[in-house]
Amino acid sequence: MSTETTVQTIRLACIDSEALPLFAKSVDGKTREGYEPEAAALVFGRLGAIIEWVMVPWEDMIPTVRSGDADAVWCGQGMTEERASLVDFTTPYAVFNESLIVRAADPARSVEQLAGYRIGAITNSTNMKLAETFPDVELVSFGASDDVFGDMIEATRSGAIDGFVDDDVVMIPLADEDPDFALAFNVMTGNRWGIGVAPGNDELRAAINGALQEVIADGSLEAVWTKWMPLLPFPLQAA
Repeated sequence: MSTETTVQTIRLACIDSEALPLFAKSVDGKTREGYEPEAAALVFGRLGAIIEWVMVPWEDMIPTVRSGDADAVWCGQGMTEERASLVDFTTPYAVFNESLIVRAADPARSVEQLAGYRIGAITNSTNMKLAETFPDVELVSFGASDDVFGDMIEATRSGAIDGFVDDDVVMIPLADEDPDFALAFNVMTGNRWGIGVAPGNDELRAAINGALQEVIADGSLEAVWTKWMPLLPFPLQAA
């Protein structure tokens, strides 16, 4: 039996960026493709809700939820202590590790080889927290535009930075498909991603958690995962 809720339309904050297999840039500002939007459609379909995507820059996603201009943020949110002080998270719908991408001719394949490098990452992200552990590098923050992933790609391609950190799910395809880049290394951080709702919105969070457990238990979320990320094992189990 599907979980019941009074929610009719759910507004989800996210960036509008080309970062497959997570999501593709929207052609109309409304419709989306990729694991994130398909997983969201699966979960909120169990709640009888219609999704409206609220496209904002990365740094504005959580503020948009806190101001009431979106109901939740569903967009690559590793559940850090800092973010958990600003929104209330659901149980995870994904778990990912992190990677460093460099230009194809760059020989760096370990943290120890990065001294003097300019390394990019999204401001206040789990990726930036990882980059902060690299010794003797210059950190470059990104996040002021909608297409922050594309900005980091082009900054690396042009030589403005020497490489950037992001989640393995988007970095492995980039290294495989674009001859300008190479995967320097992966770090097994096991970051859990959750959906963040406004503090105190326990009704919505409980409804999402119930639907998440349904789609994990019946295998439908795993099917969406395998469709978009067949090389990554599904990391979740029913409670």
